[in-house]
Amino acid sequence: MNYVYILQCIDGTLYTGYTNDLNRRIQVHNSGKGAKYTRGRLPVKLVYSEEFNTKNEALKREYAIKLMKRKRKLELINSMK
Repeated sequence: MNYVYILQCIDGTLYTGYTNDLNRRIQVHNSGKGAKYTRGRLPVKLVYSEEFNTKNEALKREYAIKLMKRKRKLELINSMK
């Protein structure tokens, strides 16, 4: 499966990414070996994820989420709760 996810960093900022192994990717982020953005903002917490059948679908959704303003991302996160 393919996933788009949003992490909340320790400083409250949000990071959006794509992976095909969600649990492993979160562990990589929290080990300090993930994206440069999250390295200085540890630990990170998974606050949102979506599952897709294809990588292409997931990457399109990741791009759409990255274009969203913070307020819209928070609405998306809250809709999952």
